Amino acid sequence: MAKAETKTGGTKRVAENRRARHDYNLGDSYEAGLSLMGSEVKALREGNANLSDSYVQADKGELFVHNLRIGEYKAATHIAHEPLRRRKLLLHRKEIDKIETKVKERGFTVIPTELYFKNGRAKLKIAMATGKTNVDRRQDIKERETKRELDRVMRGSRTVPRGGRKGGGEWD
Repeated sequence: MAKAETKTGGTKRVAENRRARHDYNLGDSYEAGLSLMGSEVKALREGNANLSDSYVQADKGELFVHNLRIGEYKAATHIAHEPLRRRKLLLHRKEIDKIETKVKERGFTVIPTELYFKNGRAKLKIAMATGKTNVDRRQDIKERETKRELDRVMRGSRTVPRGGRKGGGEWD
């Protein structure tokens, strides 16, 4: 497995959920701590995690992340962890209450978008999300393609023609 990717500001990215931006309109985001076992932390330091099908659910006033796959740590003893167990998120009470009310009243979904280490502690970035329709996805693709085409045209007009530069040449 690849080691965790280094980022600026003392954080190391372990995993990212790129599919979330494609399938959901992301809103407010929160940084949550994770309640982990020692072998899970070691596995995360090796970069052994997958966020692709994970989601967050509230249960009795607490938030839990489901389907967050943290692979087994090979050097762990007989007390290894389960790769797909649910893990408790550590947030302030006000943040938990705010997230719960948005999910109940407005129909938001809570999606993990990034897993990283910050100052030696495992953090999970979660975002409030609403599902995209096919029309929204097509619109995003159309905007992306027009931006690429515009960049391509602009890049082509900035190049200096081959064969010389303006002014100061021998043949002027």
